[in-house]
Amino acid sequence: MSQAEAAVRTPRPLWSLGLLRSEIATTFRRWRTLALLAVLAGVPVLVGIAVRIETGDGGGGPGGGGGGGGPAFLSQVTHNGLFLVFTSLAVTLPFFLPMSIGVIGGDSLAGEAHGGTLRYLLVAPAGRTRLLLVKYATILTFCLVGTLVVALSALATGALLFPLGKVTLLSGTSVSFGEGLLRALAISVAVALSLIGVAAIGLFVSALTSSGIAAMATTVGLLITVQILDTLPQLHAIQPYLFPHYWLSFADLLRDPVYWDQLQKNLGLQALYALVFGSAAWARFTTRDITG
Repeated sequence: MSQAEAAVRTPRPLWSLGLLRSEIATTFRRWRTLALLAVLAGVPVLVGIAVRIETGDGGGGPGGGGGGGGPAFLSQVTHNGLFLVFTSLAVTLPFFLPMSIGVIGGDSLAGEAHGGTLRYLLVAPAGRTRLLLVKYATILTFCLVGTLVVALSALATGALLFPLGKVTLLSGTSVSFGEGLLRALAISVAVALSLIGVAAIGLFVSALTSSGIAAMATTVGLLITVQILDTLPQLHAIQPYLFPHYWLSFADLLRDPVYWDQLQKNLGLQALYALVFGSAAWARFTTRDITG
C-alpha cells in the first residue's frame, strides 16, 4: 500500500488541538472581537458610575424588590461592590452578551466563505466535521471569555467605587467575601453555559450562507425576536421552550440553599438547542457545495 493510499484509508480524528489553538488565536486577534470585548468590559463601568452618581449624595441604593432579578442586585451594589458583578451579568445577559455571541457565531463559517478561505481550511487533514467542531468550540470559548470579561471588569469597578465585605445572599444569609467570590465565579460559568444555545444557532445560520454580515444580522435579529416573544403574556405556553427563558436563573446561586430547579431546566434547554441546531449545522455544512 502506498503512503497516499494509507493516508486516505487512515481515519482522521475529529479533534485537533493545534487547529483549535490556531482558530482561537485568529478569532481573538481580530479587531471585531477585541471591540466586542471592550464593549462588554465597558458596561459594568457605566453601570457602576451611574449607581455611584445616583447615590453620591449619601443616600442609600434604590429600593429593590426581591425575586432575585436585577433590581435586587442593584439595591446591594452600594453596600458591597461584589454585587456589581451580579448586576452587570444581569444587565448584559439579555442583549450584550448574546449579541456578541451572535456576531462571532454568525461570522464563523460565512465569514470564511465570503473571504475565500473556507475552501483552504477544508483540505486534509482538516475535514468538514472537524472544522465545524473547532468553530463551535471557539464560539464557546468566546462565551466564557466574554462572560469573564464582564465579571472581572465589574469586580474591579466595584472594588474602586464601593466597599467590599461579607455578602448577604438573596435568602438573607451572610457569607464571607471569599465565598462570595466563589459564587461569582459559579455564576459566571452558569451565564457562559446559558449561551451555548445561541452559539449553536449562530453556527447553524453561518452554515446557511456565504455572507458574514447576513449571518450576523440574522442571528442577532432572531435573538431579539425570541426575546420579545418571551415577554408576551399571550405566549406563556411556549415560553419555557424559548432559549432565553431561564437565563436569569443564575440568581438562584445566590440563595442558601441553592435553588437548582430552574438552573437545571436552563442547562437542559441549552443542551437541547445545542444538539438540534448543532446537528442541523453539521447536516448542512457536510453537504454544502463550498465555492469560497
